[in-house]
Amino acid sequence: MPDLNDATRGRILFGGDYNPEQWPEEVWPEDIRLMREAGVNSVTVGVFSWAKLEPRPGARDFGWLDRLLDLLHAGGIGAVLATPTAGPPPWMGSRHPETLPRDSQGNIVWYGARNQFCASSPVYRDYARRITEDLAARYGGHPGLRMWHINNEYCTFCYCDETAAHFRRWLRAKYGTLDRLNEAWGTAFWSQRYDSWEELIPPRQAQYMINPAHGLDFRRFTSDAWLECFTAERDIVARHTPHIPVTTNFMPFWIGQDGWKWSGEEDVVSVDIYPDPKDPLGGACNAMIHDITRSQSGPGPWMLMEQAAGPVNWRGVNHPKPRGLNRLWSLQAVARGADAVCYFQWRQSRQGAEKFHSGMLSHAGEQGRTFQQVKGLGADLRKLAGAVGKGVPAEVGILLDWQTWWAHQQSGRPSAELDYEQTVRAWHHALWAQNITADFAHPEADLSRYKLIVIPNLYLAGDAAVDNLSVYVRGGGTLVSGFFTGVADEDDRVRPGGFDARLRELFGIDTLHEWWPLAQGESVACDSFAGTVWSEDIEVSTAEAVAVYKGDELDGQPAVTRNTAGDGTAWYVSTLPEPDALRALLARAADEAGARPVLPSLPGGVEAVRRGELLFLLNHGQEPVTVPVGGGSHEDLLSGLTHTGDVPLPRYGVAVLREVAA
Repeated sequence: MPDLNDATRGRILFGGDYNPEQWPEEVWPEDIRLMREAGVNSVTVGVFSWAKLEPRPGARDFGWLDRLLDLLHAGGIGAVLATPTAGPPPWMGSRHPETLPRDSQGNIVWYGARNQFCASSPVYRDYARRITEDLAARYGGHPGLRMWHINNEYCTFCYCDETAAHFRRWLRAKYGTLDRLNEAWGTAFWSQRYDSWEELIPPRQAQYMINPAHGLDFRRFTSDAWLECFTAERDIVARHTPHIPVTTNFMPFWIGQDGWKWSGEEDVVSVDIYPDPKDPLGGACNAMIHDITRSQSGPGPWMLMEQAAGPVNWRGVNHPKPRGLNRLWSLQAVARGADAVCYFQWRQSRQGAEKFHSGMLSHAGEQGRTFQQVKGLGADLRKLAGAVGKGVPAEVGILLDWQTWWAHQQSGRPSAELDYEQTVRAWHHALWAQNITADFAHPEADLSRYKLIVIPNLYLAGDAAVDNLSVYVRGGGTLVSGFFTGVADEDDRVRPGGFDARLRELFGIDTLHEWWPLAQGESVACDSFAGTVWSEDIEVSTAEAVAVYKGDELDGQPAVTRNTAGDGTAWYVSTLPEPDALRALLARAADEAGARPVLPSLPGGVEAVRRGELLFLLNHGQEPVTVPVGGGSHEDLLSGLTHTGDVPLPRYGVAVLREVAA
């Protein structure tokens, strides 16, 4: 199977989305000149070109794309050729309104923007198949083709009648009989028993709360429906070019797609990342997305498909990036495993919805600060070819489960303040702040290579996941689990006792008496820290209480427990400790498990990551710092300087060190 190495050819890919159809053709040679000046070696073309390629049903206009690909190739710039199926032309919605999605209230989502397609529509799928087939046949042998990019940011939910029919087929395949479906959905509640497959519909707007199991299955189905569209196009291009890798771009930690299932269908895992430059935790957020994407890739090299060179256009206030921040965040991606650093987009648009979204070449032109910074980054990336293909070692695994996230989105939970995404961010940040590198892992994956496994939350825990955790701990692993874990099975059916019995035994907990969620701004006192979001009234059997609640209803009850099970250790954290306390708790667990930080002592805001033989040091602070790196001499590949002992970093500074033999 082809991989990213087939496209990189020993280089870090550098470039972005290129939309030349928005500009007169005489501008194209100027683009090529500036791309070469900036060190761009790869661009993505055709993402939103369907109306240009097929101006009316069945017509084809490929001449402009022929000239473009030839021009790029002559300039030494590879092409990531996209199928344009994320942007159906207006003629499709006008002539075939059945291809347009409907929202949960039955309203049509009209054309006039992008992604206006129903993934279940056979008409849309047929047009998508035809344009993909013709693109693959025409350009599969082009010498400039480096990769295929299918569609773009799958994200459209649909509740139309065609989707309903597709959903019923999916349910039939999953359950086989209505009796099994009714049992799985618990339809005895509220007189919801289904007597015919035709009665089943998507979870449209209803009088009150929908059945959570119904909603959960629709989430699963929607992810699968999009995946069917992706694999159909992927299979077409792979038939024509089995040697060319295929990707599509995920959005950062987005709820809609089951990332584990999707990544198994890609040759290259790609992601789009747009943190707010004003967010003080932007670097931590980036690191989490990088770690998720790297883990989805195998873990292997991955592709930063999109980022912004400056401000975006869709926040209430769109802040530009201060000097140095774009470089810092780009090199952070390389540090955590990226073999491609790309942007949306190359040349900033003058018209359309994204004319105020930055480009590598901004409205200020080639003398503008943005382009000059892009040129500097291109020069940096050329110095880091030694990182290409190298892995990022991690001794800690964080369990991530889209099924649990989907279940948390249903109504009728103990607390709407329990946000799965924010909980995962908090736990990852606690490790990142200590420079403990972590992978992410599926709950049913082989966990044996990790010294420590942490579970921010695993509300929905199937039997295979529960058994997997038990095997890991009893075999000698260390597990730290957050609250409200092991509550329900894969059908969102609450386990007897409200907590899976096998997990209770693993954690040394006898009884879960009550969940005690906390309101926004409310906290609960523990021995030496405050807990937020959640608390629980638990009774231990064999576990020791590491921390207990102080005051109010839970006074004296265990808050954090630790239990020996087999040859391993299982911790249970029944609240969300404040950040410093969560860092201290995970530091203790990591130390006991033998999982070490990349460097033992660093100034605040400095990130250290190892990739292959290289040590990346990244200063996320706005003040210069000096970083102790221990004995020996280290060459900084970016500056060319050799350091012994300490390495100075300016504001937003980066050093990439390689040890120099004595």
